[in-house]
This record gives sequence, C-alpha cells and structure tokens, in this order.
Amino acid sequence: MKVYTRSGDDGTTGLFFGGRAPKDGPGPAAYGAVDEAQAALGLARAEATNPELHAWLMQYQRELVVVMAELATAPENRHKLTDGQTRVTAEMVAAMEPIIDVVTERFEPLRDFVIPGENRVAAALDFARTVVRRAERDTVTALNHGWIDADSAVLPYLNRLADLVYTFARWQEGEHRLAKTQSPSTSEESS
Repeated sequence: MKVYTRSGDDGTTGLFFGGRAPKDGPGPAAYGAVDEAQAALGLARAEATNPELHAWLMQYQRELVVVMAELATAPENRHKLTDGQTRVTAEMVAAMEPIIDVVTERFEPLRDFVIPGENRVAAALDFARTVVRRAERDTVTALNHGWIDADSAVLPYLNRLADLVYTFARWQEGEHRLAKTQSPSTSEESS
C-alpha cells in the first residue's frame, strides 16, 4: 500500500465511514487540531521520566484516536459510531476528574500566572495544553456548523483534557522546584 493516494490533490479528504469533505472544512479542521494535540502529548511523553505520567499520557493519546474518529465522521454517518471506540462518552470525560483532583494535591497552589518553561517536561505539557485548547476552539466551530451533535461529549472531553494537562504541567513543574529547593544553592555554597 502506498502512502500517497492522490485523492486529496483536489483539496478534499476522505472521512471515517466514507464520504469526502474539504480539507479546510469544520470537521477536518477540528480533527486535524486534535491530531496536532495528540502529537504534542507525544512530545511531552517523550520527555517524561515519571512512569505514572508516561502511562497517563499514552492513555490520553489513545483516547484522542476516539475523538478524531468522531470528528472525522460525516453527520450522515454518526449512527455508525460506537461508544468508547469511535464516539467519546461522558464516562471518558468524568474519568479525568478524579485524576485532576489527585494530581492537584501533589503541588502547592499557584499564586501567580504560569510562565511555561520551568523544565522540559512542564514546557512540553504546557505546549500540549495550548494545542488541546486550539482543538477545543476548532471543535466549537465544527459544532456551530452542525458537524457534530449538540450532545456530543467531544467538547467536554477536550475541555477536561486541557485542564488535566495543565495539572500535569504544574505537577511536573512542582517536582522540579522541589528538587531545586532541596539541593544546595550556589549562594549558600559561596557563603
């Protein structure tokens, strides 16, 4: 099988369960942004040294495949979607909330706005969060154009995922800060 098909040379793309749509249409734009979010999570996972974080990121990368499947399905084929496999469920959204709560307990509450870049993992996570937020905005556009149903769980899923990735970044940033405060500083060494 060849990677190139030439079928998209006319500016359209093939959809899940059949059909074609313009590449800049609301559905393809939304699932394209989710594809970018999945890649950004992969970058964060590649930087992660914490096995628990690594496993969570892999889980959410896999779940984004479900999000993309739903967004890559034309409205007339939505009846073919399967909960949890090709359609996002409310349970998938709700499952993130206890993880957010647990991880939030692992770092001190923030007192200022976040400036990303405390360490590579946290910076990669913050980048991934912004890409997830863009995917969320593009999905709002898809919703407003009737590409997805009003009761779809895709928007709540992306909203919660961005919150979760933010929490992961603060946790990883907090671990870095904790390590820095536990090691002797250069000013203490010189005095």
